[in-house]
Amino acid sequence: MDKRSFLKNLTLIGLSVSPSVSALDQLLQHVSHLPADEVAKDEDFWAKIRSGYKLKPDYINLENGYYCFLPQETLENYINHVREVNYQGSYYMRTVQWDNKKAMAAKLAELAGCDKEELIITRNTTESLDMVITGLHWKAGDEAVMAEQDYGAMLNQFKLAERRYGIVNKMVSVPNHPTSDQEIVDLYASAITEKTRLLMVCHMINITGHILPIRKICDMAHSKGVQVLVDGAHAFAHFNYAIRDLDCDYYGTSLHKWLSVPLGAGFLYVKKGNADKVWPLLAEGDMPPNDIGALNHIGTHPVHTDLAISNAIDYYLKIGRDRKEERLRYLQRYWSDQVRGQGNIVVNTPEDPKLSCGIANVGIKGMKPSELADTLMKKYKIYTVAIDGANVHGCRITPNLYTTSKELDVFVKALKEMGNA
Repeated sequence: MDKRSFLKNLTLIGLSVSPSVSALDQLLQHVSHLPADEVAKDEDFWAKIRSGYKLKPDYINLENGYYCFLPQETLENYINHVREVNYQGSYYMRTVQWDNKKAMAAKLAELAGCDKEELIITRNTTESLDMVITGLHWKAGDEAVMAEQDYGAMLNQFKLAERRYGIVNKMVSVPNHPTSDQEIVDLYASAITEKTRLLMVCHMINITGHILPIRKICDMAHSKGVQVLVDGAHAFAHFNYAIRDLDCDYYGTSLHKWLSVPLGAGFLYVKKGNADKVWPLLAEGDMPPNDIGALNHIGTHPVHTDLAISNAIDYYLKIGRDRKEERLRYLQRYWSDQVRGQGNIVVNTPEDPKLSCGIANVGIKGMKPSELADTLMKKYKIYTVAIDGANVHGCRITPNLYTTSKELDVFVKALKEMGNA
């Protein structure tokens, strides 16, 4: 079998469908003419989407933020990829794995809103961002700006850069309830000096779901000669945006979160002209100047996960970007609007609907987050994750497309009972 025929056959395998797929297509046709915000409230429609997931019945899962597991359609395609790569063995690895990886990266770039020469597939957000954090050509005394609400793995990497290069890390704290975008922009601006080289910022803060004004922050930082690294772990395939519109310098995300790709894939965006400013994680051979491919050497890895990226994108686009965003925002507002300001309940996420989407954080005054999470699981069979730090004290709540309003009714009832609302 020649290389072209093999690629064609592999593509056909990746696009093979089960009967449930045609049912999904028919279902989506029925709502194709309706506004996304109207479909978001249609519980019958989303119940049919839910049927495409295999769900554990032991508890209500409101902790999808760590890992948005796969709908059955994507899972079956992924299993087919595992079988096919295993069947082809070294032949696949020595002939087409890199062609297919580039094809997946190009498809991701189109979805992300950037040029294919600006994006590489990594293993997760941590790899993507940490490569930049310790890969920049730092000099002793250079400064970096970040927030205490940023993800721990990145903050630890900055500490490593501090020890290794002698850089100075400057920390800000993002308020849970800002009065305006300008308050956030000014907060970051206040930490910048003439020695600042890099500012890292979350697109969506993972512990609260707070969406930050990235373009405004980038414009401010660039006016002061500072590059911007964006943590997009919880933003990509969650709500709509194009990376080119953000005008950031670097952007990293994990695909196992809101795109529902199998574990082991993420991407790093590097604006054209910046690739040579970053040392690669692992050495690559000679590459043309500013070729992002120089940052993409990771050795032998699970290539079948790369192939499943295409299937996950296809599923996401079938559901519809707008429909997914509006459904996730609707679910969050469905529960948070019912409990905000009630009794001892504290919602640690901005009330303005433009500043959040599917993720929010809630606490109970006088109750430790760990106790809240433990009670929710043991008494009400609701699985969440406790957050206790960085001025955030509560449980992060992350529903997914399969979550129902009835499940959230159980959650609201539990919060009101514990918060005496």
